[in-house]
Amino acid sequence: MRIIDTDVHESFSSLTDLVPYLPEPYKSWIAAGAWRGFSQPFAYTSPGNGNRADVRSADGSASVSDYSVMRAQLLDPYNLTYAVLTGYFYPTGLKLQYGLATALARAYNDYVVEHWISKDKRFIGSIQINARDPEAAAREIDRMAAHPQMRQVMLPVVDDIAYGHPMYKPIFVAAERNRLMVAFHHTTFAQGPYGMGLHYMERHCLIPISLMPQVISLIANGVFDSYPNLRFMILEGGFSWLPHVMWRMDREYRQGRVEVPWIKKLPSQHCRERLRLSTQPTEDISSGDWMKLIDLMGTDDILVFSTDYPHFDFDDPNAAIPKAIPEATREKIIWKNAANFYELDMHDKTIPNQAAE
Repeated sequence: MRIIDTDVHESFSSLTDLVPYLPEPYKSWIAAGAWRGFSQPFAYTSPGNGNRADVRSADGSASVSDYSVMRAQLLDPYNLTYAVLTGYFYPTGLKLQYGLATALARAYNDYVVEHWISKDKRFIGSIQINARDPEAAAREIDRMAAHPQMRQVMLPVVDDIAYGHPMYKPIFVAAERNRLMVAFHHTTFAQGPYGMGLHYMERHCLIPISLMPQVISLIANGVFDSYPNLRFMILEGGFSWLPHVMWRMDREYRQGRVEVPWIKKLPSQHCRERLRLSTQPTEDISSGDWMKLIDLMGTDDILVFSTDYPHFDFDDPNAAIPKAIPEATREKIIWKNAANFYELDMHDKTIPNQAAE
């Protein structure tokens, strides 16, 4: 079976890897160690600081900064048809010095093109931006959209931004103008209503709570209606919560739509037509419960597969989706829904399922 992995995290060895791609004065700042990056607000209990214990790059770090490591552990063993690179590095998390954040996003995009995307035609790229400066973000989207392997804009979920706010309009205009998808991924900056909790286990359980408000914000503020050609992806937040959000939004819309006349469809209809959720981290549920959830969603077009490589809770393509799920639905989850979402021609014989070289 073909496999499209919609959430794969590439990385770099250190911030200094971005120095060649930065303009002054930021080049000198980073080279001199004036900014040391985003510090983790918590400690992981897994051996690799959040990654699989077998992940080791050439620099000795427990990160995937080498293409050869990813190819040996993920791309080739599972014979992936495509892998969507989503990164770890989200400059939107910087709440000050927007010029630096924008420069870092641009530098990271250039770094990924040279050190990752150019090395394997199976890669699909995500354009990183500084969402806190929407006009600059739109310019970066326009700059990077010309690359044929760039298929989506990455909007990291942080603790102080709901992307339905009108101020983010330039980002969605640019994404639609360039026929790009829009993806949302939780980050270490995202928290629940009472913070992160006292344990990492608690924080990990709270991840979906940071993603639900984004779906509600986008629909309630008319983003789905204003940009009819955009489609939206929710990554690494599970999926069992979606039926509740759909039902709740439909209920509130029916009784209060006079307040939001710009919403032209039931929120649940918007979700079925335009929203996709990656399966990772998959709940430990039976195939019967999988099918019950899909039935509650009202369609088997919503779910797309992801491994979340190289995280410690990596989902093996051969085990994550129960074999007892009907084959037609399983194929949709494993690759067909993602192929439709990213408008990939899976029958194009000129697209090799192998490294660029």
